[in-house]
Amino acid sequence: MNRPLDIVDLPEGDAPEAGASLESTAELSALVGANLRRLRTKRGHSLERLAKLSGVSRAMLGQIETAKSVPSIGVLWKVALALQVPFATLIASAGASGPVVMRNKEAKVLESSDGKFSSRALFPFDEERKVEFYEIRIGAGHTETAEAHAHGTYENLFVAKGVVEIALAGEATQNLSEGDAILFKADVDHHYKNLGTTEAVLYLVMTYTETVGG
Repeated sequence: MNRPLDIVDLPEGDAPEAGASLESTAELSALVGANLRRLRTKRGHSLERLAKLSGVSRAMLGQIETAKSVPSIGVLWKVALALQVPFATLIASAGASGPVVMRNKEAKVLESSDGKFSSRALFPFDEERKVEFYEIRIGAGHTETAEAHAHGTYENLFVAKGVVEIALAGEATQNLSEGDAILFKADVDHHYKNLGTTEAVLYLVMTYTETVGG
């Protein structure tokens, strides 16, 4: 059984997440904290109320808002669902005109608490989007469980490396090899499992077909 996702604390002296510098990790922490505070207050939620809605503790939410911790993927999904916003809204920064280059060395990578599942956004965090593009990496033998996303959300996955199992609540399990792709409604519980002995790499397009709450 994989460990639950939780906050990834980064006290002074700890190493940053893979693919991220200390500077980019600190920037991500500050962005998430500011966005969470703005969205929470905009909706009139206290920390206690948001904790009840999201299932994330008040203490944990407070640490995120004060940029003392970088939340894991699972925590961000819970908070985004409770606030009724796309996942990327919590890590959005001010946009710039013209082409936007996202350098690998400057990537802001979100990881599970055990480091065996990571997600790197391949789009700028400058505004709410109906379509989001991610690079997903899954450690050998690891199973990552995802709770149901907002109603009408679709996931389109492409396997670039490895063999993975995709299981959806109420549906037959699908095994995908390198070069295979799958499209499914992600508003049910689902999981991704790396069936191989080396890291699997996937590319995910997340599509929101319904307008989220304002």
